[in-house]
Amino acid sequence: ENIYNLPNVLTFTRLLSSPVIGYLILHDQHSVALSLFALAGVTDLVDGYIARRWNLQTVVGSVIDPMADKTLMTILTVCLAVKGLLPVWIAAVILGRDVALAISAIYFRWISLPPPKTMARYWDFSLPSAEVHPTTISKLNTALQLGLIGACMASPLMGASGEWEAALQAMQYTVATTTVWSGLSYVFSKDAVKILKHPAVPVEKEKEDLKG
Repeated sequence: ENIYNLPNVLTFTRLLSSPVIGYLILHDQHSVALSLFALAGVTDLVDGYIARRWNLQTVVGSVIDPMADKTLMTILTVCLAVKGLLPVWIAAVILGRDVALAISAIYFRWISLPPPKTMARYWDFSLPSAEVHPTTISKLNTALQLGLIGACMASPLMGASGEWEAALQAMQYTVATTTVWSGLSYVFSKDAVKILKHPAVPVEKEKEDLKG
């Protein structure tokens, strides 16, 4: 499949912007960080629309798109927790779920890779071996998490108020619930992960490819 298309480029752009936004948060550049965060959210919507509209969906895209979301979420969660803008307990819930899913992804990639299993082939994403289909609750959870992260980033700009703090606390408990629920949905849903079937590559051909 052709992995070099506009949706995947936008996804990689969002992936690379994550550490920049984290850096801005740590250095109290909240307005710029929030603006880039909003831009990242727009690219998330646009790349999906373009992929569906012009039939540019790829297996690689199905993997790197949630990877970009999780990289953004992980970096911002850590940075906001460090700055005291996000409670440590909710940060632990979010990161714990993502670590568990990351370990699962590594496992499924390895077991689904057609033989011969080599590290070169493992990291060659032009060789799709498994498709990941986000569950409905996972999509909702991602939206809620991003909403919470955005609200926490906006807190220094909003000023302290009882209503704002109460709304943030309600969002935190809601996100904690959906985070645990979405993690379990990947375990119990039959359609969340699909192993792709491919004919095995002859060892002789693999050796020729490596030499070439």
